[in-house]
Amino acid sequence: MPRTLCSLVRTIRPALPRAGFLLLACLALTGCETPAVTGETNPVPPIQSSTAQLRAGDSITIALLGVPDASTNTLQIEEQGQIRLPYIGAVPVAGLTAAELSQRIRQTYIERKIYTALDVSVAVTERYVYVGGEVVHPGRIIWSSDLTVTKAIQAAGGFTLYAKETKVALVRERITYEISVPIAQRQPAQDPQLAPGDSLQVPRSPF
Repeated sequence: MPRTLCSLVRTIRPALPRAGFLLLACLALTGCETPAVTGETNPVPPIQSSTAQLRAGDSITIALLGVPDASTNTLQIEEQGQIRLPYIGAVPVAGLTAAELSQRIRQTYIERKIYTALDVSVAVTERYVYVGGEVVHPGRIIWSSDLTVTKAIQAAGGFTLYAKETKVALVRERITYEISVPIAQRQPAQDPQLAPGDSLQVPRSPF
């Protein structure tokens, strides 16, 4: 509220009854405060080619071939972004492609003189997104390239009666984006595609 209104309240205070002054003072104080700055919700960035990169939660199959004790290991990438393999232990894998991981594993075995030569095959078996909060079946949803926010909610059984459908939180790489599912259902352009490892959290409505 302009400074002139704040001055006016001080000027007319003696002439006002107490109740009238208190009401006008509340209005003036509200207006005299610096208005809060509210920014728009960050738009969800489009999925880049980084979806080819491995990340925590991915399930992968690693085959060690061409060695006397050839083996196939099905593993899930740990939250720390690593896996564990025979003889070499923890291997950092988050951010690598399957081809890059294959080369890293091969080099590690050879550099540590465990094998002199071997072939390594890496295949991604399953990738997930996570849906929690006020949905019928919270938990992991298998990721596919066409999975969107509304499809993930449907795959989790839909909203409960208490869901706040306009304030769904999409968390990607520690950044949170707010999604209104009713708008996304009416406007497909507002229904962002999900990347492996994304998390959706549906809050509870206070009403």
